[in-house]
Amino acid sequence: MRMDKLLANMGFGTRKDVKKLMKSGSVHVNGEVVKEGKTHVDPDADMVTVFGEEVKYKPFVYLMMNKPQGVISATEDDEHETVIDLLLFEHAMYDPFPVGRLDKDTEGMLLITNDGQFSHQLMSPKKHVTKTYVADVRGEVTEEDVALFKEGVTLEDGYVTKPAHLVIIEQGPVSKIELTITEGKYHQVKRMFEAVEKKVLTLKRTKIGKLDLDQRLELGTYRELTDDEITLLLTK
Repeated sequence: MRMDKLLANMGFGTRKDVKKLMKSGSVHVNGEVVKEGKTHVDPDADMVTVFGEEVKYKPFVYLMMNKPQGVISATEDDEHETVIDLLLFEHAMYDPFPVGRLDKDTEGMLLITNDGQFSHQLMSPKKHVTKTYVADVRGEVTEEDVALFKEGVTLEDGYVTKPAHLVIIEQGPVSKIELTITEGKYHQVKRMFEAVEKKVLTLKRTKIGKLDLDQRLELGTYRELTDDEITLLLTK
C-alpha cells in the first residue's frame, strides 16, 4: 500500500495534507524517515510511526450502536440526523454504512461497517440471519397469533412472510412481545401485526443472529465489536 494512502485512510488528512506531513520528516517506517508518498509499505509487517506514535492500520471498522428514535439508518440526509452523524471522526473517516436498516421510529441494535462482504453475510436473504425485537402492541396477542406467525403471515400486499417465532411476555390491552424473524421487509414487524388487526406502539431490536445488544450502551451511543463478536455474528 502507498504510504500516502495509508495515512489518508487513517485520518491524517487529505493527500495534500499527508504530503506536507511527510515532507516535514515526521513519518518513519521501521525507524527510517520516509518523505515520499509513493513509498510502498506492508501494514501487517512494517512499523509506521508519525511523530513517534505507532500507526496501527486497520482496513475495516465494525460498530454496534443502540439507535435512538428519530434518527434514520442512512449515510446522509438533507433533512434528518443519520446514524453516521452520531459517529466520532475516528470512525466516520472510514465512510461506514448501516448494515440493513431500522425505521426512524424504531430503536435498538444496529450494526455499522465499511466491510461490504460482512454486510452481505448478514443481510443476504439466502443467509437467513435472525433479527429479534421486543415490542409493545395495542391489542391482546394470543396463542392463535403465535401459531399464525409460526406458519407465516399474509401481509396487505399478499406477501406471505417466512415463519417467525413470537413469544408473549405480557398479555393485555397492550401486550409486550418478543418476535424473531429471518427477513427484513419494509416495516415488516408492524405489517405483521397489522395483518392480525393489532398495532405496534414501540419497537426495539435486541439481537442480530447470536449477538445481543450490549445493554450498557445508552441510546445514541456505540462501540466497536470485538473479534469474538464478529466471529459470532458470522457463525450459523
